[in-house]
Amino acid sequence: MASSPNKLTERPEPPECKGVDVLADVLDTLRLSTRMHGRFELCAPWGLQFPTIPGAHIVLIARGGARLEVEGVPEALVLSAGDLAVLPHGGGHTLRDAAGSPIHVLEPGACSRSHGAGPIRLGGDGARTALVAASFELGVAPRTLLFKELPRVIHLAADDAVTAPTLASTVQLLLVESASSQPGASVIMSRLADILLVQALRAHIMTKDGCQEAGMRALTDPQIGKALALIHEHPQEPWTVESLASAVALSRSGFAARFSELVGEPPLEYLAGWRMIKAAQLLRESELPLSEVAPAIGYGSEASFNRAFKRWDGNAPGAYRRSHRRA
Repeated sequence: MASSPNKLTERPEPPECKGVDVLADVLDTLRLSTRMHGRFELCAPWGLQFPTIPGAHIVLIARGGARLEVEGVPEALVLSAGDLAVLPHGGGHTLRDAAGSPIHVLEPGACSRSHGAGPIRLGGDGARTALVAASFELGVAPRTLLFKELPRVIHLAADDAVTAPTLASTVQLLLVESASSQPGASVIMSRLADILLVQALRAHIMTKDGCQEAGMRALTDPQIGKALALIHEHPQEPWTVESLASAVALSRSGFAARFSELVGEPPLEYLAGWRMIKAAQLLRESELPLSEVAPAIGYGSEASFNRAFKRWDGNAPGAYRRSHRRA
């Protein structure tokens, strides 16, 4: 077992990669929980300012249109019926029918409604817009570049021939449930919002814009995507640049350069970071003693793991576990 990510170890055959879902693995470490804001029935002039809370957000336009203004993004995004906007990194954002329309500030928890409640209605007596909004609280902050390098706003248009078909069924179901007063509608909406977020991230990776960004675009590259899958499926392995390059049939230098270009950091830095992310997850969600957590993510001794984890998080593993236990 490797005592650090840089240890060189002879390995005659790389372990088999069974096709681990890297995107699902990354999202699983974030401990996502869905908070449905619900369905809004709005008449111009109208405006909604959503609270600044950590986590991702989605906005789905059911009818009409909206102007989305996001903190830190210089230009507003115009959304039409059927469009989906995803804010992977959260942040304050405002929706309104037109620039200058009055704003209704939504306080945290303001949209929490009892089971069976109808849509939230606001605005004047002008053109009508209907939309669904949800947010996703993160149990822990994203610390992998695969997620951190996503743009502030992802816009998936209803008329996009590439992405729209992959989202159509979920979008339609979510819109139907958002207008329903049937028992269980709120639970169904939450589950559909979860699905829609993952589908949206997957669709974005396949777009032209997504393929130009470091991070998630690496998943679409056959060799680098396989290397990431190997790291995610076997973080305990004593990986080296040479062994990863061999496993994906690339030269050492070619692999290192391509991995850094697509992922945004060198292979062993990504490996070291992912090991710590998985260790943190084990500390939060399992009862494994530190002596078993260390080898599970590739460290040969508890002492070397303790030092590496403290460099990464600023806290020793035991202190991290005590402060992040599930309620």
